[in-house]
Amino acid sequence: MNNLHRIFIAINLPERLRKEIYSYQDRWLSLPAKWTRAENLHITLSFLGNVNDQEVCDICRIAAEVAKRHEPFELMLDRIFYGPKTKWPPRMVWLGGAKSAQLGALQKDFESALFEFSGGDYHESGEYEFSPHITLARIEQFGLKKMEEEEIPQIDEKISRSFSVETIEVMESEMKRGGPQYAVLESVVLGE
Repeated sequence: MNNLHRIFIAINLPERLRKEIYSYQDRWLSLPAKWTRAENLHITLSFLGNVNDQEVCDICRIAAEVAKRHEPFELMLDRIFYGPKTKWPPRMVWLGGAKSAQLGALQKDFESALFEFSGGDYHESGEYEFSPHITLARIEQFGLKKMEEEEIPQIDEKISRSFSVETIEVMESEMKRGGPQYAVLESVVLGE
């Protein structure tokens, strides 16, 4: 029998940065939300969904090929806000990053390689700068609706944190009783 795996491609954060970002939730304890555990904080480059064992092997190979074509780069995280920006009431708390040509090129390269792998026809559409975000919390809508609008905390905070992106990971997400549990299936170094 062929097992299915819920797979995504991610940039994981350095441990010290994960702990620092996780501590921000203390500022908004009145918000009815399920906060992301520190070990789960990441930037998703591509979500692939359910794939079989052979496809996982192929995706790991593609990740290694794509990683070779890109050098390590710095990524700036600059703002905590409600996301998505166009939705009210808010659904999530995000930590956003500055647009990055290097990150955009990496994400676009993955998209192209994965479309090719799946037999699709990918057409590039010019320059693309990917705006990264990290989900810090998912807001519990029932609890939010019980709050008066003036009780909902304002979340729009500028921060300035950067880190070096040196690896990308093929990750598996497994739903557990306490929320999703992520496992690194393959970690590939950029530029190697």
